[in-house]
Amino acid sequence: MINGAHVVIYTSDAEADRAFFRDVLGLPHVDAGRGWLIFKAPPTEVAFHPTSSVHSHELMLMCDDLMATMAELQTKGVEFTRPVEQLAWGLLTGLRLPGGGDLALYEPSHPRATD
Repeated sequence: MINGAHVVIYTSDAEADRAFFRDVLGLPHVDAGRGWLIFKAPPTEVAFHPTSSVHSHELMLMCDDLMATMAELQTKGVEFTRPVEQLAWGLLTGLRLPGGGDLALYEPSHPRATD
């Protein structure tokens, strides 16, 4: 029986991105050895979207109040990479990881499988 999922984020600066998840986002973690941090993820959903292009995967963080979450993260120096967009399924923005990657952040308006 499947009992979990392991998400991998490929980055040009893993140490900086680990520190961001630890210090800025405050996610609980364990040290798997030599500073290799593995983070406890918040409750997670998996959705399948159709595509005619190359198959890929995306990690999106969810929150209950996007504007409040953005305000809190801005006080910690987080850079947002795109304006807030109202979509049929919720409010969406993106934030910059220290390693240069972009991570989506959204407030869902759809029913959540984690509820």
